[in-house]
Amino acid sequence: MDWKLELVILPVSDVDRAKAFYVDKVGFHEDHDQRVSDQLRFVQLTPRGSSCSIAFGEGITDAPAGSVKGLQMVVADAHAARQELIDRGMDVGEVDVQPWGSFIYFSDPDGNGWAVQQLPRRG
Repeated sequence: MDWKLELVILPVSDVDRAKAFYVDKVGFHEDHDQRVSDQLRFVQLTPRGSSCSIAFGEGITDAPAGSVKGLQMVVADAHAARQELIDRGMDVGEVDVQPWGSFIYFSDPDGNGWAVQQLPRRG
């Protein structure tokens, strides 16, 4: 039996601001933006090449906006990923090179925290 994580819920304070950030700045694909009712709006976005999406909206979660930390995406080249984010207008620090990988970090407008990792070469 396969067990696949395919959706992570993010608590945000402003759905339109979060959607613009993830689509325009980070480059996620917009899968859905559906108003189900006056109390429920569901937005689902997916990073390019990923099987796992994020979702946020209205009536989705009561977690405090910005409370999710430690989300991680993996890329083939951390330096190229950093440059792409900078080219999209993001403020991203230098690449942090560690024995277990190279990392860049960013947060969304609410403070949900992300790491982008380039895995180390395996011998």
